[in-house]
Amino acid sequence: MDAYSALLIAAIVFGLVALMHLLRLIYKTKITISGKIVPLWVSGVGFIIPFVLAIWMMLAIYSQV
Repeated sequence: MDAYSALLIAAIVFGLVALMHLLRLIYKTKITISGKIVPLWVSGVGFIIPFVLAIWMMLAIYSQV
């Protein structure tokens, strides 16, 4: 597997993770882990970090082309 493929797969995975967190923020879905409700701000952070990583990886792909 070359660097292009690895970056593309990682960018897609990070993008999907960011999308799932964004959907949780939009629909205000409650998540319970071990009887404790996970606050929505966790998904705010969970959206920003993978979104930035996905953009960064896509930029790395386009800089190699």
